[in-house]
Amino acid sequence: MMPRYQIRPEAKGLGMTSQRARDRMVERLRNEGGIADEAVLTAMRTVPRHLFLDEALASRAYEDTALPIGNGQTISQPWVVARMTEALVEHGLPDRVLEVGTGSGYQASVLATLGLETYSVERIEELLRVARRRFRHQGLNVRTRHDDGRAGWPEYAPFGGILVTAGAAAMEPALLEQLAEGGTLVAPVGGPNGQRLLRIRRLDGQLVQEDLGGVVFVPLLPGTL
Repeated sequence: MMPRYQIRPEAKGLGMTSQRARDRMVERLRNEGGIADEAVLTAMRTVPRHLFLDEALASRAYEDTALPIGNGQTISQPWVVARMTEALVEHGLPDRVLEVGTGSGYQASVLATLGLETYSVERIEELLRVARRRFRHQGLNVRTRHDDGRAGWPEYAPFGGILVTAGAAAMEPALLEQLAEGGTLVAPVGGPNGQRLLRIRRLDGQLVQEDLGGVVFVPLLPGTL
């Protein structure tokens, strides 16, 4: 599978934002992080994470850490992005994917680079406005919506894949309802005492849940800003 992202000159970066820095990040994901899906690793190597951060933080883009993007939100650490993406596509590429929580736009860009038809909902208008510019600049076709992501995007449901990038105390019923037969939902779930990354698949009309381990995400909040 070849990524659909076309690398622009400014995406190549220099020094700590160079292609070599991305290559080192991918080798860490492979050798230390246990990420094995080559298509996912290629997408992570391709998408320039430094372009999804303020210039002051760009030199830290390829560290395996979450970084602030404003409005009390963060861009997830590369390992989390790769792990969630790998978990989403492990049982087959979904025809249509819903992301809840656009944030910086990085996760959606990785999904779109894999060639997935990507829809993304963000509750904070300022973040969404910036993410949309990034998608256009990179030539990525990501459909976006300013709305409460807990409601999903019913007009385009069902989705073969749903990826939630903020933690809720319990799974949102609306999102489960929008998961297609044979589809996969990946989301952090839990309270102040800890979150777990869950993978939920709809098989023969039943929801099958798998615990993928502990994670830390910003909370999934109601309403819009």
